[in-house]
Amino acid sequence: MNVLLFGATGMIGQGVLRECLLDDRVTQVTAVVRTSLGVEHPKLRTLVHGDFTDFSALAAEFKAVDACFFCLGVSSAGKREDEYRTITHDYTLAAARALPDRPDLTFVYVSGEGTDSTENGRSMWARVKGRTENELLAMPFHAYMFRPGYIHAQHGEQSRTPLYRRLYPLLSLLHPILRRVAPTHVTTTENIGRAMLAVAGANGAGERILHSPDINRAALQEGY
Repeated sequence: MNVLLFGATGMIGQGVLRECLLDDRVTQVTAVVRTSLGVEHPKLRTLVHGDFTDFSALAAEFKAVDACFFCLGVSSAGKREDEYRTITHDYTLAAARALPDRPDLTFVYVSGEGTDSTENGRSMWARVKGRTENELLAMPFHAYMFRPGYIHAQHGEQSRTPLYRRLYPLLSLLHPILRRVAPTHVTTTENIGRAMLAVAGANGAGERILHSPDINRAALQEGY
């Protein structure tokens, strides 16, 4: 499997990259980044690209892709809707449109619990995520939307958001409690990576919108 990865420098992307590099089904990972990852591996190829609203210059590099894992994201805190929409919607759709026109290709998008599929709710971030999901699901490939709640970083992955970096040590201590009292809202970076690989091999089967319990099941190859 040839995997195209966006967001490899973020917490989720770091976890997904790790699982891809460890998995024997993956022959190559192409990470699209703005700056060097600082990671070397025989299966890893890095493409440094500046304009995330236009990937047309990289279209030839994407021709052999079997699956695209889109983990790039940003917090909506302190952002105007147009700013958040550019990063959340426009970057995602630009990547999707640059992919080869192949119905067997899989696109996995990391959305979020509470995403608004109607696109009409009061929550700005949920509307934008909902629009992004809806447009991806209408595209001519196998699209899967991941809607995790709390994500536990298992192997030292770190968020690029300063506030999240400060909160995660505390949340990590609470993780065992959260897993007991709210198991349907908890997953891990490892499970997200493994679940992405599972749905990429499903050839379009299974549910297209996966919440934390679905992600955790898929990570165990159950139902896929």
